Amino acid sequence: MPLPRPALLIVGCGDVGLRVLPWVLARWQVRVLTSSPARCAELRAAGAVPLVGNLDDRATLGRLGGLADAVLQLAPPPGQGTQDTRSMHLAQALLRGGRVQRLVYMSTSGVYGDADGARFDETRAVAPASARGQRRVHAEALWRWYGRRTGAVVTVLRVPGIYALDRVGGDPRERLRRGTPVLSAEDDVYTNHIHADDLARACVAALYRGRPQRVLHASDDTELKMGDYFDLAADLHGLPRPPRITRAEAATVLSPMQLSFMGESRRLVNQRLTQELKLRLRYPTVREGLAPPV
Repeated sequence: MPLPRPALLIVGCGDVGLRVLPWVLARWQVRVLTSSPARCAELRAAGAVPLVGNLDDRATLGRLGGLADAVLQLAPPPGQGTQDTRSMHLAQALLRGGRVQRLVYMSTSGVYGDADGARFDETRAVAPASARGQRRVHAEALWRWYGRRTGAVVTVLRVPGIYALDRVGGDPRERLRRGTPVLSAEDDVYTNHIHADDLARACVAALYRGRPQRVLHASDDTELKMGDYFDLAADLHGLPRPPRITRAEAATVLSPMQLSFMGESRRLVNQRLTQELKLRLRYPTVREGLAPPV
């Protein structure tokens, strides 16, 4: 008789989680934690078993501990404070079960703060410039502690800007059509990118090949400044290039969230991603990922 498939719990199954599902359904029993009962039908149709629970309410998480051999934690922290209380509640639930052998946590490259355009690998010290980044640093430390405490293999993926032409909020054409400005060349910053499909594949590769308590940059090979990225997207799709403004002008017309992304410049080295996880990127640069469908 065939051996039973191991169980995988996906926490936070939004766009990236749904892209993960086709890669894991054949080899795992997949359970998905959702805080929205209205999504249960959608998740069942995608092949997963939905579990209703809320990371902000630890009382709803009690049964999670013994349900999974592996966990893919994709849920973001709460929107305030300097700690990720959602990851804390999840870790407490998983500790009670003692079953988890592997855990992948999707973090953000924002933990580094501004690097003034430097190119660096995962050995660089974190220096978050915002409470949002501090919450991610807290979560990373929590999950690596969890790995040491339980013996589970924990992999932290530091993720930059996620894009795809079919991703809501990740399609640069949306911003181009709104005419949102970008910084002038003198003020512009380096940004990093990963196609949503490649990020899903990185999550799966980490489940199989991640090293204990290891941090990896889930980033592609692109080295572009933000304005050049949007210029490229505009040229590829026959849209007007965005207007360029100075940083001083940006402070008067853009939201604090938009300004925060324009205040951090870095270039991520992704050698661990491609060598340790043996991931061959389908979209090694944004030019391939943004190309119009044939």
